[in-house]
Amino acid sequence: MFSTDQLSEIKQLLTPQNKIVILTHYNADGDAIGSSSGLKHFLEAMGVHSEIIVPNDFPKFLKWMPDAKKITIAEYKKKEARQLINQADVIFCLDFNALSRIGILDDWLKEARGKKILIDHHQQPETFDYVYSDTSIPATCQLVYNFIEALGEKKRINQKVAECLYTGIMTDTGGFRFRSTSAQTHRIVAELIECGAEPSVISSNTWDTNTVSRLHLLSLILSRIEIVNDGTAAILWLKRSELKEYDFQKGDTDGFVNYGLSIAGVRLSAFFMEDLYEDFVKISFRSKGTLDVNRLSRKYFNGGGHINAAGGRYEQSIEEAIEAFKKVIESEFV
Repeated sequence: MFSTDQLSEIKQLLTPQNKIVILTHYNADGDAIGSSSGLKHFLEAMGVHSEIIVPNDFPKFLKWMPDAKKITIAEYKKKEARQLINQADVIFCLDFNALSRIGILDDWLKEARGKKILIDHHQQPETFDYVYSDTSIPATCQLVYNFIEALGEKKRINQKVAECLYTGIMTDTGGFRFRSTSAQTHRIVAELIECGAEPSVISSNTWDTNTVSRLHLLSLILSRIEIVNDGTAAILWLKRSELKEYDFQKGDTDGFVNYGLSIAGVRLSAFFMEDLYEDFVKISFRSKGTLDVNRLSRKYFNGGGHINAAGGRYEQSIEEAIEAFKKVIESEFV
């Protein structure tokens, strides 16, 4: 957590007179949108206006959250986004540890004069004016809750704040299944429910949103899932042509990698997908126990993340990416 002096300084910055911007990472997920929106609604409850900016568009299944459709998407509104960042007195940086993760916002943030406040749970954070980083916490939304509590402002957690923070915690813990989900996480979730978050409504709005196209893609990858390394690793993959054939939309493949881990005996799942527009392969990793996919991704696949959840990329063909993965796990993993 921020030190007592830092909290005091930050609280003095949170005034109606200051222009406040909230940024999150490229290809924003539930924790990114949930933490950003939750913080925005908390600031509004304090009488402080803020603007959320994301580098690119985010999945439709997250746009049910309060005022999510008002978020500024930089890829569509570059001039407006750059101006907001340039004029900001305070810039909250949520759910990313490095400027390389915020796409076109990178250079604009470097040039910005505003105080930069990082709240994040990824490993090896870069330097900001204020940093609250804790890799043991399963979701940035939980860190935002802790931040609100440390400010002495829990009374400001209304239904909007609670719904957003609950969503981020729910999604980043895989529905409260991941190893980093603690007793404290459940205590916080209970308080969010008491503040108005409805689990059945939130889970339905977030996860019961399948399209026929998404189910076709899921059916395709499950029909050819490959189990390797004596049954301890699963490989799933999709090619660009298949994405186009089934009318792929952003967010359609979210969670696909987790199906590999649902197989008995599998400790590591990897999902490979050709980018729809550029010539590289996106990779998602998930693992169980102490198997560190953050290290795997950083060392071999130009990525990173958490011990049990990470992402990477490979600049050659998808076939070469899969072969490289097989060689890596045969030599030093699972």
